[in-house]
Amino acid sequence: MSEKDSLMESTRITIRISGEAYKKLEELLKTGEFKNMSDVIRTAIQEFLKSRFSPPNISKIPVELPKAIMDSIDILVDSGDAVDKEDLIRQAVREYVNRRIKEIVREKVKEQQ
Repeated sequence: MSEKDSLMESTRITIRISGEAYKKLEELLKTGEFKNMSDVIRTAIQEFLKSRFSPPNISKIPVELPKAIMDSIDILVDSGDAVDKEDLIRQAVREYVNRRIKEIVREKVKEQQ
């Protein structure tokens, strides 16, 4: 289904938000990433729903990272190390967890000897 088709089958809603929230949404709009305020709101809702309706074998967590780290992640993604930021972060966490588990198991084995 195309975006146009999904919009034709859409439902209109009206919401009230604080002035502060509206100003933040306007800031997002000014970046040029979004066509209009409706696009900002639709994207926010889609991201919210995506985070709440994950497959049962997936757990999602929000992570705040310093801008310098995100800039490094962008460089790695652009160089082909991963498909996107989420993929790169998943790879990094997976590698770290696997490495640490192996280290912990080795330590436990040494303690038992």
